[in-house]
Amino acid sequence: MPGQIKGFDGIVKAGRGDGKRMMMKAAVVHGKGDIRIEPVPVPETGYGEVLVKVRASGICATDIKTLLGQGLPEKLPAILGHEVAGTVERVGPGVRGDLSPGKRVAVYPIAVCGECFFCKRGRHNLCLREYGLAHGIDGGFAQYVRIPREIVAIGGLVELPEHLSYEQAAMAEPLSCCLAAARAGKLEEGDTMLVVGAGPMGLLHLKTGLWRGARVIVADLRRDRLEMAARMGAAHCIDAGEKDVVEEVRRLTDGLGAGLVVASLGAPEAAAQYLPAVRNGGTFNIFGGPPANRPVNVDFRWIHYSEVVLTGTFASTPEDFRLALKLIAGGQILVDDLISHRFELENMLEAVELARKQEIIKGVLIMPGEDG
Repeated sequence: MPGQIKGFDGIVKAGRGDGKRMMMKAAVVHGKGDIRIEPVPVPETGYGEVLVKVRASGICATDIKTLLGQGLPEKLPAILGHEVAGTVERVGPGVRGDLSPGKRVAVYPIAVCGECFFCKRGRHNLCLREYGLAHGIDGGFAQYVRIPREIVAIGGLVELPEHLSYEQAAMAEPLSCCLAAARAGKLEEGDTMLVVGAGPMGLLHLKTGLWRGARVIVADLRRDRLEMAARMGAAHCIDAGEKDVVEEVRRLTDGLGAGLVVASLGAPEAAAQYLPAVRNGGTFNIFGGPPANRPVNVDFRWIHYSEVVLTGTFASTPEDFRLALKLIAGGQILVDDLISHRFELENMLEAVELARKQEIIKGVLIMPGEDG
């Protein structure tokens, strides 16, 4: 992967000293494959805003795709990273609640209005306002991140229990997306669930399905990922390079098919071939973010007569996020076995390259701090 790391040895401390803006380290995206560690100003905190000192930030598949040029932000340079946990550093005027400096928090990353058609119906991830969907936190691949007032106002800074580590808390955001998918698919105890793709999100879908009491089947081309899924509790693991996944799922379900199929991959053509694995009345969830302008053929007659629900889920709601954090903190869903690599900010390019090559399961940036 082309790219570069620009070194920066400056010291950073949030706050105002002699009137000059304080600086911090950040992994700044300048273009496709071009990410640099360089000094940027510590964000200011306006009315209703909070500054968080980042202690852990998960590396998402979306970040990798963005760095490869798929959906680069309109305004560059930019800082990515939205799976964040840290400590409150500074609180702006007008912030309500107990968000004093030093409080350990996880961050729900989407800035939503709380007032539009979708927000009023609890579907905050579909917020209609201009700061919904694509806008949220400034970027977690930095020493500090500004939390917009829209996130603060909806309780998007969730306090961490003392026993929960920052890196565990950084897994709440991706887990919340899987919880949203299970909720949309009406997954119930005793259902059969097929997860296509055993990457980090696919494995989180597996864990979510097991928590809901489902029998989970996992399909992938990589034997090492399937072996990991088996260790995590998958009822059956199907090597998609050796067996016909649809036929195998039908065989394992006495011809019915899976009540919920989650396509945890971003290739529309690959996802489409697993549509027939859904049972009559079941749900097929397009979870992995597909690229633009890649249509596939779907047999509407089959969907009609089989009453199949073809849907997708994007991100999660604040309620999903809080539930994810609660499940991790309570040990009901374990995430430690998914964190295969830990990196410092200076090693961001190495992390991105390993993730691109699928040589890690889940990477987390760990920021040093005085409280351990």
